[in-house]
Amino acid sequence: MTDKMAKSARENGDNNIPEDANEHCPGPASESAGKSDACAGCPNQDACASAPKGPDPDLVAIAERMATVKHKILVLSGKGGVGKSTFSAQLSYALAAMDFQVGLLDIDICGPSIPKMLGLEGQEIHQSNLGWSPVYVESNLGVMSIGFMLPNPDDAVIWRGPRKNGIIKQFLKDVYWGELDFLVVDAPPGTSDEHISIVQFLQETGIDGAIIVTTPQQVSLIDVRKEVSFCKKVGIQVLGVVENMSGLSQSVPDFKFARMSTIGEEVDVTEWAINLMKERAPELMNLVACSEVFDSSGGGAKKMCVDMGVPFLGKVPLDPQLCKAAEEGRSCFSDSKCRASAPALKRIIEKLVATQMPDMINDA
Repeated sequence: MTDKMAKSARENGDNNIPEDANEHCPGPASESAGKSDACAGCPNQDACASAPKGPDPDLVAIAERMATVKHKILVLSGKGGVGKSTFSAQLSYALAAMDFQVGLLDIDICGPSIPKMLGLEGQEIHQSNLGWSPVYVESNLGVMSIGFMLPNPDDAVIWRGPRKNGIIKQFLKDVYWGELDFLVVDAPPGTSDEHISIVQFLQETGIDGAIIVTTPQQVSLIDVRKEVSFCKKVGIQVLGVVENMSGLSQSVPDFKFARMSTIGEEVDVTEWAINLMKERAPELMNLVACSEVFDSSGGGAKKMCVDMGVPFLGKVPLDPQLCKAAEEGRSCFSDSKCRASAPALKRIIEKLVATQMPDMINDA
């Protein structure tokens, strides 16, 4: 290996060469790792000499499992609390409602909220001769999460990176999904071990790309830019960015009204206000009231997408009814309660399928 090749290997991560490796490092996966003359004096020599050589056999098992999955979508966010898992859940519900076979894999190891949002709390994983069986919401919507494996839902998962990586690998190689049109992967916030692992384990099988969820304010967008940068560095296509909680939207009858007393206390006048509107302006009862919650004066996610050259999928308002649907573990599309958010989500999901997966429209 020439000096130029060794430098290029380090820059591109070829063979996972450590940054502090010797100049002519053959790579830790090489048969001569830790034994070559070039390894003399390297701080990694003993580790490389004892490390298993050759390709990871588990990657072959993962590739076999994923061979029956047509499309794999990662759902990411730069920050926590932006509604990423809510979006993952509703995306899965929507795709299942379109008669696709859908799997939802929750790799947020320390904060698994997907079982709650799919109404599956208290369910357990079962094993068959084919592998671990997902927990099913409907016949065409299966879910896998570490949340199903905790004896107590209040138990904290206090794991370091290698153990997290191990359970993600086990989910991918041991869960029997069967034939799937879509596998939606709900990842934790940020760009940590879980993200590197899922990309590493799935990249050879083909990842369609990532949907990134954010809120409009700059404090969220700063971290979303890092998420976009991560995707570009590891070669994952950004399918689009969703601006969630893009202003509060709520039906007028769902509001509570208050009057401030002389000593600054809130006095509930909801019944009086609703009755007054019904009597004097009944047409107001059919309106949806909107208000900006987060500062979007910087242009929000749409401007960021233009700046970074990635698609903007659309906005989803902060809808208390959507929050309630997530708390109750149900689809926001199953009734007309989510008047503000369900149409916005539906437009985004239909746009995603039409632009990024046109083959699925023909198959549906």
